[in-house]
Amino acid sequence: MNDLVANIVGSAAAICSITSFAPQGIKIWKERDASSVSLKTYSLTVTCFILWVGYGVMTQAWPVTVSNSFALVMASGVLFMKWRFRDGDPESKDA
Repeated sequence: MNDLVANIVGSAAAICSITSFAPQGIKIWKERDASSVSLKTYSLTVTCFILWVGYGVMTQAWPVTVSNSFALVMASGVLFMKWRFRDGDPESKDA
């Protein structure tokens, strides 16, 4: 297989993986509500990305390491907001 084509496909996959968490993160941030987000799913997803980053480091597969590191940051952001806004915006309850 042509290396250029493989790199294009791999780069597209990495971009899709990384940005796939943005819509959920933006929705949570705007609504200040993460009650509909599955804690188990995002916990498993974050664990998965941690393992992929570890695998990438151990095998020196830097494209795997870098792309999964970015995806880990995005998924961790959603997981953090799940914890932060699990019952809606805590600041709006003080008012």
